[in-house]
Amino acid sequence: MEHRIKVLVGAICLLISLSPATVWAQVRVGVPRANVVPTETNELLNYASPKEYEVSGLTVTGTRYLDPNSLVSLAGLKIGDKIRIPGEAVGSAVRKLMESGLLDNVEMFATNVADNKVSLMFKVQERPRLYRVSFMGIKKGEQDNLKDKVKLNLGKIVTNTITKNTQMATRKYFVDKGYLNTKVKITTIPDSTRNNATMRVLVDKGQKVKIAKINFEGITEVDESAVRMKMKNTKQQRFGRLFSPSKFVPKKYEEDKLKLIEYYNKLGYRDATIEDDTIVNNGGNAISINMKVNEGHQYYYRKIDFSGNYLYTADQLRSVLGVTKGDVYNPEDLDKRLNGNPGQDLSSQYMDLGYLYYNAQPIERAIEGDSIDLEIRIFEGKQATINKVILNGNTKTSDHVVMRTIRTLPGQKFSKTNLIRTQRELSTLGYFDPEKIGINPVPQSDGTVDIEYTVEEKPSDQIELSGGWGGYVGFVGTLGLTFNNFSARNIPNLKAWRPLPAGDGQRVQLRFQANGSQYQVYSLSFTEPWLGGRKPNALSVSASHTVYQTFYDPLNPASIYQSLKGRKPTGSYTNTAVTIGLGRQLKVPDDYFSLSNSISFQRYDLNNLDLFYIGYKDGISNNITFNTTLSRNSIDNPQFPRNGSSFTLSGSFTPPYSAWRTSTATEAPKDKYKFVEYHKWMFDASWFQTVFGKLVLNTRAHLGFLGSYNSRTTIGPFERFVLGGSGLAGQGQFALAQDIIGLRGYDDRSVYTADYDRAVDATSRSQGGVAYNKFVAELRYPVSLNPSATIFVLTFLEAGNNWGSYKQYNPFDLKRSAGFGARIFMPAFGLIGIDYGYGFDKIPGVKDKASGQFHFTIGQQIR
Repeated sequence: MEHRIKVLVGAICLLISLSPATVWAQVRVGVPRANVVPTETNELLNYASPKEYEVSGLTVTGTRYLDPNSLVSLAGLKIGDKIRIPGEAVGSAVRKLMESGLLDNVEMFATNVADNKVSLMFKVQERPRLYRVSFMGIKKGEQDNLKDKVKLNLGKIVTNTITKNTQMATRKYFVDKGYLNTKVKITTIPDSTRNNATMRVLVDKGQKVKIAKINFEGITEVDESAVRMKMKNTKQQRFGRLFSPSKFVPKKYEEDKLKLIEYYNKLGYRDATIEDDTIVNNGGNAISINMKVNEGHQYYYRKIDFSGNYLYTADQLRSVLGVTKGDVYNPEDLDKRLNGNPGQDLSSQYMDLGYLYYNAQPIERAIEGDSIDLEIRIFEGKQATINKVILNGNTKTSDHVVMRTIRTLPGQKFSKTNLIRTQRELSTLGYFDPEKIGINPVPQSDGTVDIEYTVEEKPSDQIELSGGWGGYVGFVGTLGLTFNNFSARNIPNLKAWRPLPAGDGQRVQLRFQANGSQYQVYSLSFTEPWLGGRKPNALSVSASHTVYQTFYDPLNPASIYQSLKGRKPTGSYTNTAVTIGLGRQLKVPDDYFSLSNSISFQRYDLNNLDLFYIGYKDGISNNITFNTTLSRNSIDNPQFPRNGSSFTLSGSFTPPYSAWRTSTATEAPKDKYKFVEYHKWMFDASWFQTVFGKLVLNTRAHLGFLGSYNSRTTIGPFERFVLGGSGLAGQGQFALAQDIIGLRGYDDRSVYTADYDRAVDATSRSQGGVAYNKFVAELRYPVSLNPSATIFVLTFLEAGNNWGSYKQYNPFDLKRSAGFGARIFMPAFGLIGIDYGYGFDKIPGVKDKASGQFHFTIGQQIR
């Protein structure tokens, strides 16, 4: 622009020198020429004699998208201004418009000059706007990712800044993926007819740059292999490296250097530094890294003192801190002991008593040799009382459902532990995304504090729907509906049906399953988790009805595969069950414990069907059971737990009918089993622990025992254990009133002891066992924690067995398996999984050699 102004001034001087006549002209600025177009109304503009004029008019022409008034403002001129022509004001106005970056060219004309007044017109040419962006030289998926990364808005004015930023962002995208030699060339193709432009981005990413060698110098005190492991994203090439490729990414390399120093600091090397690191180009697409490390000395705690503490003594604080003389000096571990372990750290000791403003600052008071004296300066502050609780984000769930879960109530002293516990309780409700529960304490000027909770609703209802045609049995299908946030009180309120009344935290389950006319089951259950609305006393009521029929003709074995249409059943079985239960949360030993009790009644009706292979073909059995369950659950997340544990001990008891009955040895089965008698004990334990990063270890133990009240009665066929396979119950297994226990790597219902290999093999195997053990270890890693689809993969070791009598019981005789699998949790369908298990041990008569198989699972496997 300055060049054009200089050319214009030169042209004016040339005209003056060639002719003594006064120059009549339109004032044209911004072009290297001056046209003389005099009009009758114009006064003389004498370039040899600058004159002051008053601006009487300002107009803009040539705009299509820009606001003319805005451009006039950018020029810095307004009507009434006094300017000299020629003069600095004219050139300044044009420069300001050009520097805005909105225009390609600006010309300024004097359209009317009279009575020392001048009207000015800006003739502008707008820069083209972005119409299309096309990436060339890369794959379709990379193009899509780049469009999201670069974020170019169509219709935006194309400037040099936008072009340069696009070039830099494109190159950075590929450099971050290991393509250090990426070249990006951008060409802008204008379309003058529509005043737009197409930006073509040509990418030559080349090949990934690999790390041929990483050379360390100065590592003497620490194992070099451990140092290399800490650099997780910077690995040198070696054969067989699959999951941690050796590409060089500058950003990851800088992060790994920081992690390396953090690792040294954890080991007590507080002075460790990287003195020098050099990247050597080996030619082609390979580099080497030379790193010189100064480890320094390893330091230890010698003395720890406290200052500013009035609520607790120094000895009490040392006991909570858990650091003693001679321990390795670890700043990260010290910080966790001060602030990072809710309920057990030093901050919890104060904050759980309301000292919200507590602060502890560790100061290295003295360093002598390899010893450090530490002084922890404590500011206790004042106790803070909770003023009010603010709840945001619960668009579906009623406020009272959330508020009854919250443990920080107005009027209470502030408590850090209660904040963390509330976060856990909200996540276990299942109504909100656990990853997006926010807690924000807001201190007030009067010494109180407001607690703001932010939640995000997620779908919690589930549907199970499947159907098909089972050939000779006819229709096969399942319909299951689970409403996890139901509201019974809003049933009369038609406005609350969206599509069902919801928001009160009640649970309703309906299920129908059919296998033609051969097998059908109907069930309904309702749970109110807060009976009365004041305390977490859970009331549950359930009912079910099962029908099982056979159409098998003993004289015609092929009849089992023939159509059932029009045929009469040869045998049938029905099971009607009703259960009512009441559970409550306990305060002792802690409030993670709960106790539930229930009473159930089941009526079994057999009609010419010997399901138990004991000659019991006709009759009615009644099963009245009292169950009590003590449990403790501190798991942090129901979909993908990272920490916590779950323990359950339950006992089921029927009335001891044998206490007032004579020996039943000579009774017919229909009289012997008219009233079912047993006692049953179950124990389930599960632990979750984060190994590192997102990798989680889950270990489980399961035990079950079934017994009789005295030696005069044998253990009946009801409520026995069946082990093997996926753990899913099939059509006959529901009817048999058995516990179905999964053991991956083996066939369904196949795992039993060697003693079954006798003449009563079929009978014993059909009845199931009276004792079982099962132990599991799983490593889990999340692929996605999105609440709409939580996905994780796993690998497992598993062992278990099932015994038909206590004489056979041997807890060390276990059938072992190993394998891998995946789980996906979708709110609408629950947890769905697939596993491949490899069974190592033989099972006489069923599994003669080691082999593997796939298993499909639905729902959370309790055992």
